[in-house]
Amino acid sequence: MKKKKHEVLPHFSVEVLKQRYLECECPRERTHWHIIWLLSDTTHLRTPREVAEIVGCTPDWVRKLLKRYNAEGEAAMRDKRKNNGRQRFLDETQQAALETALSEPPADGGLWTGPKVAAWISETLQRPVSNVSGWKYLKRLGYTLQTPRPQHQAAATPEAQQTFKKN
Repeated sequence: MKKKKHEVLPHFSVEVLKQRYLECECPRERTHWHIIWLLSDTTHLRTPREVAEIVGCTPDWVRKLLKRYNAEGEAAMRDKRKNNGRQRFLDETQQAALETALSEPPADGGLWTGPKVAAWISETLQRPVSNVSGWKYLKRLGYTLQTPRPQHQAAATPEAQQTFKKN
C-alpha cells in the first residue's frame, strides 16, 4: 500500500523547520513546528495519522494545522489561545483613576464592593457594567474584603480577657 504524502507548501526548508522546532520555547508552538517538520521531511513520508501518533495528538488536528500552515505560513504556528480573551473595560489611565478612587472611601460610605466599583466603571464609561466585573477589578487591583472578624455574642469583655492573660 502506497502512503499518501500530504503536500506542505515550501514556506521554509525542512532544515529551517527542524531548527524552528528545536529552538522554540513555547510548548504549543514547538508542537506545531514539530508536526509541520515531520510532514515536510521527504526522507520519511509520513501520513497525518503517523505524525499524530508521534506527536501525541489527533490526525484531524494535524490536517487542520497543515491546512492552516499552507494558507498562513509562519503565522499559523503561533499559539492562537494567547490574547483571545475579552478586552478589559478600563485602559491604563482609567485603571489608575480607579485605584485613586479606591484609596478614598466610597461616596455612600462603607467599603468598596463589586457593585460599587461596577457603578464607578459604568459612570466612567457611560455604559452598564455588571457587578461581577466590578468585583474582578477589585481583585485585579489587589483589594480584599476588609470587614472586622465577627465576634461571638458571649465573648468576654476586654477587661475580663486581661484576667486570663499570662504575666
